[in-house]
Amino acid sequence: MALFNQAIIGGSVSGKQRQGGCLCGAIRYQLDGDPFAADYCHCGQCRRVSGAPVTAWMDFNAEQVHWLSGTVTEYASSEKIRRGFCNRCGSCLTYRHLDYPQYTTLAITSLDDADDIAPNYHIYTDDALPWFEVKDDHLRHPTGGKAPKWVASSHSVDE
Repeated sequence: MALFNQAIIGGSVSGKQRQGGCLCGAIRYQLDGDPFAADYCHCGQCRRVSGAPVTAWMDFNAEQVHWLSGTVTEYASSEKIRRGFCNRCGSCLTYRHLDYPQYTTLAITSLDDADDIAPNYHIYTDDALPWFEVKDDHLRHPTGGKAPKWVASSHSVDE
């Protein structure tokens, strides 16, 4: 499992490349290097958009993400948040905060092979469902504002 330095924003642009996309194959992407952060999000919006009790996200610098085919359709889930999906099969693919255009957040589960990327902290644990628990020793943040990816970038979000 890959572990990521949460104190520094800047994904590793190693020789490692990964590919992923939506369920129907209409949208495909390639990633250069490793994410700078990976988290479990327990917020209600992520649960609704993914249809799962928790969503696993990975964060990249925008230049590490290359869209190979298709176009992500975005929904404005709040004033500054855009959630991307395939308009053909409905796969949940991206999360985008308008204040941080330099970052691209992708669903880890959209990777063709997600075995070597695992979240190493939790956000919005105050919103977690009482009947579902991820059993690990990872750091837990009651909201998103103090998450390592935002603290390291000197920003804070509460959406």
